[in-house]
Amino acid sequence: MNFASRITRLPRAVDPDLGREARDAAPWADGDLAELLVGAGGSSPYLSGLIQKEAGWLEGALDDPEAAFDALCAGLPGEEAVGAVLRRAKRRVALLVGLADLAGVWPLETVTGRLTDFADTAVRHALEAAIAREVARGKLPGATEDDIAGAGGLTVLAMGKMGAGELNYSSDIDLICLFDETRYDRDDYHAARSSLVRATRNMAATLSDLTGEGYVFRTDLRLRPDPSVTPVCMAMEAAERYYESLGRAWERAAYIKARPCAGDIAAGEQFLETLRPFVWRRHLDFAAIKDAHDMRLRYRDAKGLSGEITLPGHNMKLGRGGIREIEFFTQTRQIIAGGRDPDLRVRGTVEGLSVLADKGWIPRDVADRLTGHYRAHREVEHRVQMVNDAQTHQLPGSDEGMERIAALMGREAGDLQAEIRERLEDVHELTEGFFAPDQRASSSAAVPEELECSPLVARWPSYPALRSGRAVEIFDRLKPEILRRLGEAARPEEALAAFDGFLAGLPAGVQLFSLFEANPPLVDLLVDIVTTSPDLARHLSRNAGVFDAVIGGDFFADWPGRAALQADLSEALDREDDYERRLDMARIWTREWHFRVGVHLLRGLSEPEEAGQQYADLAEAVIAAVFPVVQEEFARKHGPPPGRGAVVMGMGSLGSRRLHALSDLDMIVIYDPAGVESSEGRRPLAARTYYARLTQALITAMSAPMAEGKLYEVDMRLRPSGNQGPVATSFASFSRYQREEAWVWEHLALTRARVVAGPADLAGEVEACRAEVLAMPQDRDRVLGELARMRARIAAAKGPGGLWDPKLGRGRMQDIELAAQVGALLVERPPRRTAQGLRAALRAGWLDAEAAETLTSAYRLCWNLQIGARLITEGELDPETLGAGGRAFLARLTGCDDMEALAEALRECSARAAGIIDEALPEVEA
Repeated sequence: MNFASRITRLPRAVDPDLGREARDAAPWADGDLAELLVGAGGSSPYLSGLIQKEAGWLEGALDDPEAAFDALCAGLPGEEAVGAVLRRAKRRVALLVGLADLAGVWPLETVTGRLTDFADTAVRHALEAAIAREVARGKLPGATEDDIAGAGGLTVLAMGKMGAGELNYSSDIDLICLFDETRYDRDDYHAARSSLVRATRNMAATLSDLTGEGYVFRTDLRLRPDPSVTPVCMAMEAAERYYESLGRAWERAAYIKARPCAGDIAAGEQFLETLRPFVWRRHLDFAAIKDAHDMRLRYRDAKGLSGEITLPGHNMKLGRGGIREIEFFTQTRQIIAGGRDPDLRVRGTVEGLSVLADKGWIPRDVADRLTGHYRAHREVEHRVQMVNDAQTHQLPGSDEGMERIAALMGREAGDLQAEIRERLEDVHELTEGFFAPDQRASSSAAVPEELECSPLVARWPSYPALRSGRAVEIFDRLKPEILRRLGEAARPEEALAAFDGFLAGLPAGVQLFSLFEANPPLVDLLVDIVTTSPDLARHLSRNAGVFDAVIGGDFFADWPGRAALQADLSEALDREDDYERRLDMARIWTREWHFRVGVHLLRGLSEPEEAGQQYADLAEAVIAAVFPVVQEEFARKHGPPPGRGAVVMGMGSLGSRRLHALSDLDMIVIYDPAGVESSEGRRPLAARTYYARLTQALITAMSAPMAEGKLYEVDMRLRPSGNQGPVATSFASFSRYQREEAWVWEHLALTRARVVAGPADLAGEVEACRAEVLAMPQDRDRVLGELARMRARIAAAKGPGGLWDPKLGRGRMQDIELAAQVGALLVERPPRRTAQGLRAALRAGWLDAEAAETLTSAYRLCWNLQIGARLITEGELDPETLGAGGRAFLARLTGCDDMEALAEALRECSARAAGIIDEALPEVEA
């Protein structure tokens, strides 16, 4: 369709005579097209002049405006001087875009996008012309004509609205020019820098100098680091050092929109990647709210824009309720969460609002309202600028001026002003509450005096987390609510002491306190944790970043399952390009999901059985995602794995999918060299050595303490031959050993084994081998005799276990697990889980139904105690030092009224379980 058939609205002419002049300049126009020219020319002297100057070109352009725009950009620069060509093109772009905007032929995003596309084109041609002059004069060391397109390593970063594709009708363009210093020898560095600085100045002059033909774009190079003392084109290494050491909050926000637009695009993309840790912090950055609020207030005050909303002269960009408030609102939310979620790292304001709503960071209705206001504000801004091609954002101060803006929009002035005021007020209300929320109403319950006057509270100002004035300022606002909540605990003094332990261990406070202030429910969660488990509270003080996960939107959603977890972690690891950063990312990710499982159990959102499976899902996902990363890193030096690769087999609790918060991971590595003797790499290794060292690398990756802690402790003692055997076992050796040499206890352990990572084909064969081994005929009396001897050896080595030890001792978890493994070994299809193994013992005729149910109930009670105890304390369980909250938590998990009732239940059920196992086993000598 041509332009005329797509017109959906028409401007009015404030000056009919000027409108007729515009129409008379284009006698070929009729109908709505003629009315458009009358309205545009009659209300905008600037557009009137353009119509009269470019009417001949416009006639053909309106047949297909998109093709005409593309032809303008593609036809540059031609044989003429680049400045003249660009100025003529800018004039035509301004006319075409202005008419398409006024007529509703192009929506706002297309209008701003086309203006940005032309700016990119203009910058590219101006830069290439400037670089070509340097090359022709021999001033750019080593450069030839082939280097002109890549600008000799110089990249131009489009910032602000240009970077986001959102240029307004009469925009300045903000550019940062950098060059890749590594392209030049040390002796050529200064000559290259001088040449590229000169080229940058010439490019800016081509774009911004005012001639008889006008200008292309007013160009601002002052967003670069420390512009008062640095050259207009800087070395990337110097810029990177500046941002790492001195970068400010507004510069972080600016780089959300940064985009390479000309010169060496690849170098620009790489530079932005190096700045990613500066712009996008790993943890939620709620302190950015304060930074953004202070920045906007300073800017308002400096520009005299802090007053109430009065339409005459109101600044649509910087004034209250204006465009900048929507942009700040969006960018600040992106900065807060974009380090955790790359989907939030978008440049456009409308796109940013949409993805923030999709991800649950702002309500959808808020995003929709702000999007509508943003588009409406930008249209008003464009009409203001169209009148005289002025880079202004201020509404006219006179009635005649407002009438002109209304006429360009085809609106009545009174209706337009009422709508603008309503939109400005709504924007201000929506955004001001985010940047400067009213202080939460204080609770009607007073802070307990005994807590407020406690010596513990008196020493808080000396703690590391409260050493900065800003941390103290935020914490002082939080403290009354924290003390009030602690005062509601069963034992307030005990709860205060636990919170004191948390606060004392916190190395810094601004970020976490800002997080709590912006998300008050987190205070409740923290108090729940410290009143239940002082140990867990102290752990959180060292790993406070896990609170970020609670704000992510899906913390309280249904459990995603192992496959989704593995995919999520693998995606997170793929975003990192450094091995150690990948391992640190795995630790951060795992810690947050670990925290989620624990919080759900703590708050009764999951049962002990569910939590045990969730911990196992998490561990499996980590192994499956980290193992390929370890193999990739190992292969850099020693080549890909020889043969068919290796699988990781989970043993013990990992294999049976029942872990707790402090579980070690029992596993073995099985590989198949498939006849390949050695790897092929820079430093090849024999297959056996290769897989042994690869296994050690996996153990190190999983268990070595790094900047972000460790993933899991790893135990390899269940491999064939135990500690005496190699850490990795060939499939052939594993199969032969299990069939011909393994002890009964090793076959018992094999009943719980399961492949958790590695190639699917090899995993299938290993599992088939396991099934065949366990299907071999077993001498029941021999197996039961071995179990009796194992129980005696364990009792001799580890003792009887204590009352509060759910694992060790007669009739406790380990004892019942061994009985279940025997049951599994005596049936055709051995199950892995303990409850299923006890049912298998029933099928095998070793236990009767009542005995199997008694053992199952005893095991359940011990497991519920174990998973709860391991969540809230790292040492031996001692109810006397546990605290009221912890005791209540364990009583709830085990279904007992209190710890005394739990002690009695443990004695009774373990005695019955031990008696059943004693009776079912033969008498043997240890």
